[in-house]
Amino acid sequence: MTTHRLKSVLMATVVAAGAFCSVASQANTLDAIIKVGEEKTAAAKQSQAKIDRLAEEARDLLTDYKTVMKQVDGLKVYNARLQRQIDNQERRIADIDESIDEVTVIQRQMMPLVIRMIDGLDQFVELDVPFNLDERRARIEFLRDNVDRSDITVAEKFRQVLEAYNIELQYGRGMETYSDTIELNGVTRDVDFLRIGRVSLVYQTTDGEESGVWNPETKSWDSLPSGDYAAAIRKGVRIAKKQATIELLNMPVAAPEAN
Repeated sequence: MTTHRLKSVLMATVVAAGAFCSVASQANTLDAIIKVGEEKTAAAKQSQAKIDRLAEEARDLLTDYKTVMKQVDGLKVYNARLQRQIDNQERRIADIDESIDEVTVIQRQMMPLVIRMIDGLDQFVELDVPFNLDERRARIEFLRDNVDRSDITVAEKFRQVLEAYNIELQYGRGMETYSDTIELNGVTRDVDFLRIGRVSLVYQTTDGEESGVWNPETKSWDSLPSGDYAAAIRKGVRIAKKQATIELLNMPVAAPEAN
């Protein structure tokens, strides 16, 4: 009886011990499973964080790519415009080079023309009605001096000659009076000249006693009857000085030659 009871106790103890070991083993297994799960969760968190970071970097790269592409498109348009400007400038350079070659030829041809124009103007003044001769001759001398100057361009020399021609042209359209001296019968007299275009050039002494007119045929001065033209000349002088209103004047005019 006692032996049987001991066997029962021993068996119960063994069963209890086996159950305890089984529970302990199960607890260790559960801890291991939980640890593995925690490790997988931590790894998953790290992987997700890495994925999120890579996704953010990808979005940033895409944004940068789009920005760069916009800049590239803008640069393409800008470069195309610059290329058109460069092409236009190259065409202009070619035109300028061609013009320079033409200007060189023109300059070689213009200098003889300028000299001939000055000579013609000089001859014209000497053959023309002799008014303001000192001024007109000085203008021609000025032009001749400028012909040999290297600091004046051919274009400027040509412009100065044209201006001198224009001044001579204007002389034929206006009415002018000025004071000067003239030699009459071997005596130098102070006179007032009256020029009406190139139609008539008359003088009258300052005392009003003598009057005369330039004779283009004889290239000399002819005396005028004081009673016929003295008053008209005085009136013309006042009109030229803007001291009287314009009116018809009885002036001596050379008759045209008959054919």
